[in-house]
Amino acid sequence: MQSHAGENTAPPETGRNRVVIDHFGPVVDAGRFPVKRVVGEKVAVTAHIFADGHEKIGAELLYRTRHERDYRSAELRLTVNDEWTGVFEVSQLATYYYTARAWLDRFGTWQDDLRKKVAAGRQAAVDLAIGAELLEKTAQRANEADAGELCTVAQKLKRPEIADEAVQTALSDDLTALVLRNQERANVSQYHSELAVSVSRPKAAFSAWYEMFPRSCGPPGTYGTFADCERLLPDIQKMGFDVLYLPPIHPIGRTHRKGRNNSTACTAGDPGSPWAIGSAEGGHKAVRPELGDIADFRRLTKRAGEHGMEIALDLAFQCSPDHPYVKEHPEWFRWRPDGTVQYAENPPKKYEDILPLNFETDNWKQLWQELESVVFFWLDQGVRIFRVDNPHTKPFVFWQWLIRRVRKRHPDVIFLSEAFTRPKIMRHLAKIGFDQSYTYFTWRNTKLEIEQYLTELTGSEAREYLRPNFWPNTPDILPQYLQYGGRAGFIIRLVLAATLSSNYGIYGPPFELCVCQAAEEYLHSEKYEIRHWNRRQAGNIRPVIERVNRARRENPSLQNTRSLRFYHIENDMIIAYGKTNEDMSNITVTVVNLDPYHKQSGWLNLPLEKLGIDPNQPYLLHDLLSNDKYIWQGGSNYLELDPRVMPAHILTVYKRMRREQDFDYFM
Repeated sequence: MQSHAGENTAPPETGRNRVVIDHFGPVVDAGRFPVKRVVGEKVAVTAHIFADGHEKIGAELLYRTRHERDYRSAELRLTVNDEWTGVFEVSQLATYYYTARAWLDRFGTWQDDLRKKVAAGRQAAVDLAIGAELLEKTAQRANEADAGELCTVAQKLKRPEIADEAVQTALSDDLTALVLRNQERANVSQYHSELAVSVSRPKAAFSAWYEMFPRSCGPPGTYGTFADCERLLPDIQKMGFDVLYLPPIHPIGRTHRKGRNNSTACTAGDPGSPWAIGSAEGGHKAVRPELGDIADFRRLTKRAGEHGMEIALDLAFQCSPDHPYVKEHPEWFRWRPDGTVQYAENPPKKYEDILPLNFETDNWKQLWQELESVVFFWLDQGVRIFRVDNPHTKPFVFWQWLIRRVRKRHPDVIFLSEAFTRPKIMRHLAKIGFDQSYTYFTWRNTKLEIEQYLTELTGSEAREYLRPNFWPNTPDILPQYLQYGGRAGFIIRLVLAATLSSNYGIYGPPFELCVCQAAEEYLHSEKYEIRHWNRRQAGNIRPVIERVNRARRENPSLQNTRSLRFYHIENDMIIAYGKTNEDMSNITVTVVNLDPYHKQSGWLNLPLEKLGIDPNQPYLLHDLLSNDKYIWQGGSNYLELDPRVMPAHILTVYKRMRREQDFDYFM
């Protein structure tokens, strides 16, 4: 028979590897990109492992860090229908690699056959003799103590007069463990590739961000400074935030500077948009003189750390027309036929004060190196978190290169992708290295929208590489729900953001004060003017923010997104969902009235069996927002939520009443 052109008809190097390993994962794009975890998390692995015939299979999970040559191993267990599962923990800030190998378990197969024959009442003398040969062969590989024990058992299996006792010994757990410790694994099949796990520090998976403009932190009538920011640190810490995000702190250009409310008419006192970076005073490696100097910024970073917070800086790779790059490297920009430089546009919006960089320049390598030096400059100042502005408008290959080089020297750096763009682009940015991602949560308001979107994020492959960071508002975005939902609307969106996702953030003062005046974006936006906020203003929701963040800190179940499960409640204006930690020792149930105007009620159905709750026993719930306590029994219980009082419950669930005193405490 003739072979087709290009078809390899040569036999394989060995035809004796009969075990097949496929559908191995978790995996992203067939292994092209790593899955993501943080230090201390576990990777739950599945694989389909099978062979021809009916012989028993042995398998193990292999894993190592990038710096290790030898594998560590973990057990792979057969569950059902040729599916095997295993787990390993990532304990270092490093890239891990993992694979699987499997083999035909001769001794295990022999034990199974012996067990069946004995159960059928058949003579086992020949089978015991075969087992003795297997044990003697295994003894040749064992240490002296194990070899002696194996040979002793082998001799016992050869004595037909004690066949019943020999069978019991042959099928014992002790002998099985002894053989497993020493048996030869011949004709081992190994999965065809290593898969990778990118491991970040825990804050990549659990964080609470607070955004504020430093220039608005001073007394009324002044330009705020880094020192003014320092004075607010205890206040922000009290609310429970651990990341303080600052919009660009660099010099601001004057050419085409924007005036109030994004006006092209700029007066002498208008400070301009912080995203119009660069002037005669410097560019991306300089700070705006009005804020202070580099030493003042270093001090702010240090003081933030003392208050349990980190400073996150905005990384916006764009320039004002006055940026030093424009004169020093005109080839890094696009020039139009009339001799003017191309400014940024997103029709119908125009950004005359911003020039995008030309990543297709012939001098692209030097551009990349300069932008890399910007990141390392701020790393040298103590920054370890960057919120990256519009990464989808720069080449993906650039970000992949930059993040890889940064992580090589500083594996603890966290990058947040601010890309409100098409889903596949947002996902690709996450795949190539961004630790967290802005999402469409801001515009998901109805129960159906929220459930569908979160199911997409947590129930698909995306759960392995995209960590959502939920923001109910930003300086650019004041959604209609907040414009018209009043104080209750702000609380609703706060609770949803903070409990649906383990990473969330707020654009601070306007959110805590429930500011809702908007045109296309915030009216009198801080992007274009200095605002002085009265943070103790009546109607603020600071106490609620404190309670929500305390609930997140004290409940491990709220520190992950993967365990999210939605629960049934017939009222479409109420959404209910739960989370658990890994060992189910901490369970939270969150119930939110999505109607900011009217009281809503319904019967909530909890899956008690899945939560490990006895349906015949009462269980306790503690509302972390109101501090109320409830005693429920059974899976279906009635509740109502009045937005004028509190539009949500965040409930810690206690599975059982242990003492009569529990009733007294919770009554």
